[in-house]
Amino acid sequence: MGAAAPAAAVNVLEARDLVVTRGQRRVAHVPSLALQEGETLAVLGPNGAGKSSLLLALASLLPASGELSYRGAPIDPTAYRRRIAVVFQKPLLLDRTVRDNAALGLELRGVDRSVRRQRADDELARLGVGALADRRATALSGGEAQRVSIARALAVDPDILFLDEPFSALDAPSREALTADLAHVLSARKMTSVIVTHDRDEALALADRIAVVIAGELRQVSEAETVFAMPADPEIAAFVGVENVLPARVIEETDELTTLTIAEHRVVVTEQPPQGDDFPLLCIRPDDIVISRAEPDPTQASPRNTFPARIVAIEPIGRRVRLVLDCGFPLVAHVTRQSIRELELAVDQHVVASFKATTPHLLPRHRAA
Repeated sequence: MGAAAPAAAVNVLEARDLVVTRGQRRVAHVPSLALQEGETLAVLGPNGAGKSSLLLALASLLPASGELSYRGAPIDPTAYRRRIAVVFQKPLLLDRTVRDNAALGLELRGVDRSVRRQRADDELARLGVGALADRRATALSGGEAQRVSIARALAVDPDILFLDEPFSALDAPSREALTADLAHVLSARKMTSVIVTHDRDEALALADRIAVVIAGELRQVSEAETVFAMPADPEIAAFVGVENVLPARVIEETDELTTLTIAEHRVVVTEQPPQGDDFPLLCIRPDDIVISRAEPDPTQASPRNTFPARIVAIEPIGRRVRLVLDCGFPLVAHVTRQSIRELELAVDQHVVASFKATTPHLLPRHRAA
């Protein structure tokens, strides 16, 4: 007999035509969304996009129209809320010990004192704050308090863990450390979870899939890497850091390559253009552009697309540097600070910008209604 077919993914939570309104204003709309067993879904979007409203509706904590089902059946709000846990932006701890706070959900569920103490201690240890169990919660730092808040949610062993911008109030070192620790805990426990964030790095670090929400609309749901490599429309591309979105014209197509022009400059890509669209938008991430002082060696493996360029601006952005280029069309590249030093780059300097045919993504010129 052949090997058994892999089990189909189980949808723990499903939403269909979900609409959240505040007063007369629609703040979130989800045509269709499914949360699979054991996955982490990041709801990603700019501030004010309706992400938190969507999370509260999925957690049955905010009224919404449409269909919401839990494990294939319409939601019974009371029973459903006992199977989930929610972590908010602020830790919301009581003036009790850290252990008491971590055990609070279990206490409210009537769990025996010795059992809830052990579970609380276990979760505090997993989140790196086990040594603080006897400390008053009011004495904690912001990062420590949020770790306790997450431990409290995990202690009840929820079927779904919802997290609403849990790191937004933390400083960068605390945020990075807690993101890494939470990613480890979620992966090790195969925890089904939904996290709201406006931070692209957090979404990539934590999520299996990403749901992008812009202006209250669910625009794209894809594997995490796919959202960044193949955004569904120009607004998503801009939000996920694809600074180069260039009008192009298709001049030739084969089974393997598409040839386009951008401001009369020839570009070759491996992706096929959107069906029936001879004037797509070419998207390329700044990190995918290589800057050099000379043309690539034609005897070596090299990018297919190479353009002489003039540096218009050099702008530091954290650990990297943003180069604004004029190639006969505008282009933005990101390079390391070390590259700036080694190549001795300066404004008005002439360089060569290049990228592989495999890196660009082609979008339709107009987003479907």
